[in-house]
Amino acid sequence: MANTFQVFRRIQDLQARTLKAGLGKESLLRLIYESEVTEQVYNSNAIENSTLSLEETDKILNRIDLDRFINERELFEAKNLARVVEYIAQKAGQEALTLDMMLLLHKMLISNIRDDIAGRFRKSDEWVRVGNHIATDPSLVVEQLENMMIAYQTGSQESIITRIARFHLSFEHIHPFVDGNGRIGRVLNNYLLVREGHVPINIKFIDRSEYYDAFAAFDKKSDLSLMEQIVGKALTSSYHKRLAYLEGKQILSLADYAKSSKQSHSNLLNKAKRQTIEAFWERGVWKIGV
Repeated sequence: MANTFQVFRRIQDLQARTLKAGLGKESLLRLIYESEVTEQVYNSNAIENSTLSLEETDKILNRIDLDRFINERELFEAKNLARVVEYIAQKAGQEALTLDMMLLLHKMLISNIRDDIAGRFRKSDEWVRVGNHIATDPSLVVEQLENMMIAYQTGSQESIITRIARFHLSFEHIHPFVDGNGRIGRVLNNYLLVREGHVPINIKFIDRSEYYDAFAAFDKKSDLSLMEQIVGKALTSSYHKRLAYLEGKQILSLADYAKSSKQSHSNLLNKAKRQTIEAFWERGVWKIGV
């Protein structure tokens, strides 16, 4: 993918196109957002080692019986995260993100899973380790979160890609909660994106290795570039999806498009992954509007 500045300029163009194409189509935009809840829940939970498939997540959220036994924790992880995603859709445009909002979202996420830690930051001797990284001293969590928020708010001259990447990396570096940090961190990205007039993103489970590499690069060298690439591609893909629907295009799988246009499927897949064509990821399949 191109450098961050080039990607940001492209995202600005896609944002303008989406705003224009979306005029008078608020109900369609809501349907698109609602259709993404299952995917966001599945991918975010799968990154945290949930065993639920996309189809099983869909059934749980739609109260359809499953074909196998699912433990209670995974059921609540799916239901609670869906509730948080839907709540953000309502609140992000109305209320600024604050530490109190983070606590509320965490309580919604962890309720009925770990009620003893739900809705509060780590305290006293509640240390956590993520891989080889030992997270922030519990006594410094609030101070570092406040500094993180100030850095985000005062960085308005930077691209939204850089601001979200730094915010997400900083949040996960601090790891303010005993449990649920990854899921909360990813929904906070979308809270901020929506407040800034952008569309939400979905960090895919299949990109987990690259995602973890981005944290390692930040922890070792304070390097934002890998996370900037992830955020930039996810945001571009999200705009491509909305434009395909809003502009009334015919939506094809990339495989079908390759056949109809007599192009190499592998070449198109490579372009889709780099987001150099207007392709988007939907329910485990690369698609494109033509």
